[in-house]
Amino acid sequence: MSKDLARQNELKKMELCASCAGIQRNWRRAPGHAELVQGGNRKEEREHGLVTITRYRCDRCGTAWEYENDKANLHAGWSVVGRQLAT
Repeated sequence: MSKDLARQNELKKMELCASCAGIQRNWRRAPGHAELVQGGNRKEEREHGLVTITRYRCDRCGTAWEYENDKANLHAGWSVVGRQLAT
């Protein structure tokens, strides 16, 4: 099974809480929700320069999110990156 297919199957099995399900993905400046806990961040190179990507985890359902803050890309923003178990 390819990595992409395995990733899609994992995301299909995940159940998002109502708050996470309401987050508009891939749209810059879309709001998150109050139960998202901020994690670390990193810088990534894009054609026009560096962008910041910040990780979040939902306290309610454990969904792991990343927010890409790229002012040059209107379709950056929130994306689901998997499930993190609370520790």
